[in-house]
Amino acid sequence: MVEVRKHTLDNGLRLLHYYDATTQMVAVNVLYDVGARDETPGCTGLAHLFEHLMFGGSEHIPDFDTPLQMAGGESNAWTSDDVTNFYDILPTHNAETAFWLESDRMNCLALTQRSLDAQKSVVIEEFKQRCLNVPYGDVSHLVRAKAFRQHSYRWPVIGEKVSDIEGVTIDTARDFFYSHYAPNNAILCISGNVDFERAVELAEKWFAHIPRRAITPRSIPTEPRQTEQRCIVHHADTPQNMIVKAYHMCGRLDSDYHASDIISDILANGNSARFFRNVLMQTDIFTDLDASIWGSIDPGMLVVKGRLCPGASFDEANEVVDRELQRLVSEGVSQYEVDKFVNKFESKESFENVSYAEMASKLCYHELIGSADDINTELSRYRALTAADIQRVAAGIFTFDNETRLYYGPSA
Repeated sequence: MVEVRKHTLDNGLRLLHYYDATTQMVAVNVLYDVGARDETPGCTGLAHLFEHLMFGGSEHIPDFDTPLQMAGGESNAWTSDDVTNFYDILPTHNAETAFWLESDRMNCLALTQRSLDAQKSVVIEEFKQRCLNVPYGDVSHLVRAKAFRQHSYRWPVIGEKVSDIEGVTIDTARDFFYSHYAPNNAILCISGNVDFERAVELAEKWFAHIPRRAITPRSIPTEPRQTEQRCIVHHADTPQNMIVKAYHMCGRLDSDYHASDIISDILANGNSARFFRNVLMQTDIFTDLDASIWGSIDPGMLVVKGRLCPGASFDEANEVVDRELQRLVSEGVSQYEVDKFVNKFESKESFENVSYAEMASKLCYHELIGSADDINTELSRYRALTAADIQRVAAGIFTFDNETRLYYGPSA
């Protein structure tokens, strides 16, 4: 049982606390309820850009990393479709350094033209390196744009196109910051060898003075139900052909989310999964074949992706994958198979939760989508899954009309 204690500041900042006596370190995690889904067409990539800008200094601290490193710490961040997460890890006796740093950039980030230009340049180079100048780098752009017509999931976190990032002005950046990065739009978690009273004391000292801000209300359009198969053929100079089959699925808060997660594991999680046993080991069509889910808060995608062996055709690759998916629908699974992959999930979670730093980010996310205490009941939701649940949910996902298919490569 993970014991989580909570405290809410008058300005709306939610503080979570998890005590771990086995370490002399502490993780200070700040999750902002803003991601790529909060952007608008023509101005995409802002949330990811701010992941970089937040390390560019604040009013009283010209360089974020140097004081943290001098205190024996390190920091990093990540951005998703739904959230932006920052974390600092440092020795317990220097924990206050992280509170000072995080509060100053939340309160008064140094948004100057110089810092904006510098970080735009970094992000543009990252865009080129990850999406334009590497084999298969634009797969996500192609699939998202085809699968989504209305929802802002139709572009990746890094942005829809380079020109969107190039066009960000200092006024646009300031508006985005003051509309999203605020105590009443953030969750702070302190995990490690710091007691609750000390955590509350430091949070009140360093964050209580930051005023609430007017958070821009979300007006994200609901994605209409897909009613026809969508296909893309894309020629590219790649070493192998690739096939991608993407299917709309429920969001993170839906009761069928956990079944969808286990479906992807049954297909592709390890050497006992169906893709490995029935496709990779039994045919010469794929060199690799995977299945995964986005795990997004709003309805997202279950994605099957595989690279083809030389000489294998797209049509036979598609047929083999379809056969496995439809077998899951028509024949179902055994309860033993369900329990096996739930056991794998439990093992992974148990090892991850040993880390006080991992715990900090997980608690923030659970608090955002419900309550941090839900971390204690997450496994029970997987344990409650039946073979009938898996077959029912699979039947709803793997339909002809729900598929977006991409043939990608030199032979496409």
